[in-house]
Amino acid sequence: MIGLNDILRIYFIGIGGIGMSALARYFNHRGVFVSGYDRTRTPLTIALESEGISIHYDDDIALADSSAQLVVYTPAIPVGHTELQWFRDKGYPVVKRSDVLGIITEGSFNICVAGTHGKTSISTMVAHLLRHTGYGCNAFLGGVSANYGTNFWASERNLCVIEADEYDRSFLKLSPDISVVTSMDPDHLDIYLTAGAMEQAFIDFASKTKSSGVLIRKQALKRLNEAMVRRQLTYQLSLTDTAGHDHEDSPDVYTENIVVRDNGYRFDAIVSGDRMDGIELNVGGLHNIENMMVAITIGRLLNIEKTAIADAVKAYKGVKRRFEYILKEEGGPVLIDDYAHHPGELEALLHSVRGLFPGRRITVLFQPHLFSRTRDFAEGFASSLSLADEVLLLPIYPARELPIPGVTSSIIADKMDRVMQLEKDEVAEWISINHTDVFVTAGAGDIDAMVPLIRDAIKAKQP
Repeated sequence: MIGLNDILRIYFIGIGGIGMSALARYFNHRGVFVSGYDRTRTPLTIALESEGISIHYDDDIALADSSAQLVVYTPAIPVGHTELQWFRDKGYPVVKRSDVLGIITEGSFNICVAGTHGKTSISTMVAHLLRHTGYGCNAFLGGVSANYGTNFWASERNLCVIEADEYDRSFLKLSPDISVVTSMDPDHLDIYLTAGAMEQAFIDFASKTKSSGVLIRKQALKRLNEAMVRRQLTYQLSLTDTAGHDHEDSPDVYTENIVVRDNGYRFDAIVSGDRMDGIELNVGGLHNIENMMVAITIGRLLNIEKTAIADAVKAYKGVKRRFEYILKEEGGPVLIDDYAHHPGELEALLHSVRGLFPGRRITVLFQPHLFSRTRDFAEGFASSLSLADEVLLLPIYPARELPIPGVTSSIIADKMDRVMQLEKDEVAEWISINHTDVFVTAGAGDIDAMVPLIRDAIKAKQP
């Protein structure tokens, strides 16, 4: 394959994917001619086009860059994609996104954040902290930072913050100096087949941590003790679990004295016995306190001053579609948008909403993502969604999959009370004739495109 420094033209198939777009921005930043294909125009592809990247939306080789020196694709692209097959048949160098990311980071100090939940939030928190404090980093993120409006930025410091994706075992191509594992809940069973095989992949990822590095892991992930890594730090929200019981082993990193304030939090942070009191975090979700503790820990490992870290945490605005407030008026309606697409993520989301808005009626609109995930976790989805007062279910977003006979949103709805199945074009009308207090949209498909319409429908009801 041509050396990355020699590339003058590069072509992306699936350029609108969140990970693909970060790579596209990386090459565009370096002055490479970047172009690509995606299925639909989205706010992200529109942003890429505004940055000078050429994108088309028809699977048509006549529109593709036949002069490209390297073609990059995402595994989410169907095998029979016309352009992908043409480039392969013609002998072009065709590689996965993970291959390119692995090569980019071969010679850098890498902070790699993995986990079935939380990796986007934590990697964005870490990158923000390093940028805000002036330490500097190159960021390859799986979400759009609300502070900076992008999922990629560059720095002269030879340090990369990377969201390490477990799908298709992509994260095994990375070489972490600091590795993070947030969770290993079963997911992507179309790839891994069993929960045990997926856990083993995370163990293998952690084992890739360099000998001089450190693994930061959630306290409960005991199987990571099997990882071949010299140094581990464990983290947990507090010294007690959700039932109020002390943890069997004390975590190295935890919080004390959490206070809810202005839809955010104030807390004390303890990192290996070192205290930072009065930390202020202005985003919702108790899970985000725990996530931020990882970023604080990394800041301290890099010897960043405590006051600079505290200032960065206070200035953090979150990630687009991660507990993002779309509407939030004092005493008025609330609209929250979130990427949650796994039962564990939905449970954390709805628990946090309940904690921040006690006594208020919570409605969740959920779009299941993937037929296989819906089939594998229907029971879990039903249980998590039942934490809301009212549930609206959309049809499954198929993404890369073909339909599976008998698998629809109904297999979730059949296990629930207080649920209504709607088509996308019925949601605004439902809002117009029903009471909405705290409304949550959740899912990893195209539900985000509905959010402006939902916002307007809710606002239209206000006096």
